[in-house]
Amino acid sequence: MGLIILIIVGGILGWLAGIVMRTDGQQGVLLNVVVGIVGAVLAGFILNPLIGGGNIVSGDFSASALLISFIGAVVLLAIVNLVRRGSVR
Repeated sequence: MGLIILIIVGGILGWLAGIVMRTDGQQGVLLNVVVGIVGAVLAGFILNPLIGGGNIVSGDFSASALLISFIGAVVLLAIVNLVRRGSVR
């Protein structure tokens, strides 16, 4: 059950990150889910020890954990855009 919730929340966070980075029309739902989950995992392991707060991967869906995961998804999407297009956008 936790994996399904992680996929749903990761998809929503990836979709929101796509809207912020203006790439939501260029990528599909699958890439949104992947970017959201990978961004959440990376942010949980990298930013969480620096900032503190919860980790979405461990099942903590607090506001701080969701914000950190969203920031991770936006940063990951910016890196993907930089590699694919040569510009962050």
